[in-house]
Amino acid sequence: MSSLQEQLKNLGFKAPPDESETNAADSTRNNETPDTSVPVRIQRQTKGRKGKGVTVIFELPTQPALLQEYASALRKLCGVGGAVKDDTIELQGDQREKAKRWLEQKGFSVKLAGG
Repeated sequence: MSSLQEQLKNLGFKAPPDESETNAADSTRNNETPDTSVPVRIQRQTKGRKGKGVTVIFELPTQPALLQEYASALRKLCGVGGAVKDDTIELQGDQREKAKRWLEQKGFSVKLAGG
C-alpha cells in the first residue's frame, strides 16, 4: 500500500511547497516596489453603467498580483464590490476620498480626475 502523497503524485497532483520555498517567494514579492513617481488618477464614471457610479483608479503599477492585492484592500476598506479590469481598479459607488487617503498612505501621489 503506497502513501497518500504517492497516490496523489500518481494522479498528477503536486506536493505542497516547502516552508523555505514559500518564504523565499514572499521575500521576492516584497522586494518589488511599485513606482510611485507617476501620479495615480481617480475618476468617477457613470457612462455605460445605467447611471450607476463607479470609482475608477488609473495609472497604478501594472503588476497583476499587486493590483489584486490593492483592489482587495480597497474593497474591504470601502465595504463595496469592485474588480480589476485592464490595469485599473473599479470600485462600486463614489469612493474617491477613501481611495485617495489609502493610496496616499501607500506613498502614491494622487490626483482626482474629472468633475
